[in-house]
Amino acid sequence: MQHNTPKKFILQLGSLIALYISVTSLLILIFNVTNLRFPDEASYYWESENAREAVRNSIAMLIVFFPTYFIFTRLSNQDRRKYSQGEYTSFAKWLVYISILGGILILLADMVALIIYFLNGEITTRFAVKVFALLAVVGATLHYYILDVRGYFKKRVDISLYFATGATVVVISSLLFGFSYIETPTEVREMRLDEQQVTDLQNIYWNITEYNRVYKELPDSIEQAFPQTDAPDAPDGRPEYRYKKIDTQVFELCATFAFPSRDKGTDISKPVPAFYPEDPSPYQNQNWDHKDGEVCFKRSVGTKTEEGTVR
Repeated sequence: MQHNTPKKFILQLGSLIALYISVTSLLILIFNVTNLRFPDEASYYWESENAREAVRNSIAMLIVFFPTYFIFTRLSNQDRRKYSQGEYTSFAKWLVYISILGGILILLADMVALIIYFLNGEITTRFAVKVFALLAVVGATLHYYILDVRGYFKKRVDISLYFATGATVVVISSLLFGFSYIETPTEVREMRLDEQQVTDLQNIYWNITEYNRVYKELPDSIEQAFPQTDAPDAPDGRPEYRYKKIDTQVFELCATFAFPSRDKGTDISKPVPAFYPEDPSPYQNQNWDHKDGEVCFKRSVGTKTEEGTVR
């Protein structure tokens, strides 16, 4: 006899949705931690930054949806044992079997990709780690639900707890690894303030260049270069921007940064030094790489500047 059919439907559907999101987030987390742990020599700054952002998003999703999956699954299992002797309703079986089919198709596609990469001679450590993670996570999930839909756990509740414990260990371990490869929230905020300061300095530079074009001289202050708008201010807690005229065509802009900039065109597996090349014209004078601490950029409205200095 069927009881509480709407309740069974909601609990089972909620459990599977939380499962899909948890498995997807776990794989994304593992894949991107792998990218950070084993960087590709052909990859650049953008991949490293995208990987860190994906790690943050995956951590947030797992923290919310993995416990949600456990709660829905627990309630669903209790309801099934109470009213259906542990059996799924027909509709719930359809949901589970469709999920099993999807998992099998993912594994088959994974094997095809592995063979293609092998034939192309492109097997790398990080690719092998991703393949293993996909096989392990999806395979374990399929194995559990194939046994569950057959009624294997009706009299073996303790064994189902082993699956739950193993899944929890994997998720917690992945979360810890993920946290070790991303900056703290405070550090992320400081890095974004650094980016904002670079934007402000670029804005100041172009206003000074425009002022020189109109008046044929450099302004005496930053504020003078912004006759119609307010000049950019340094973020709260940071020293104010400094401007100094060196001669009639060369000037200096200074700001204090919390972290070194990352070069967007270098291998992410290698440390990136800050460098300050000569700038032959104001239109090419756009290298804003910086170290941490106070950095002064020498800029020119003429044809050449000296190298930037770091104080």
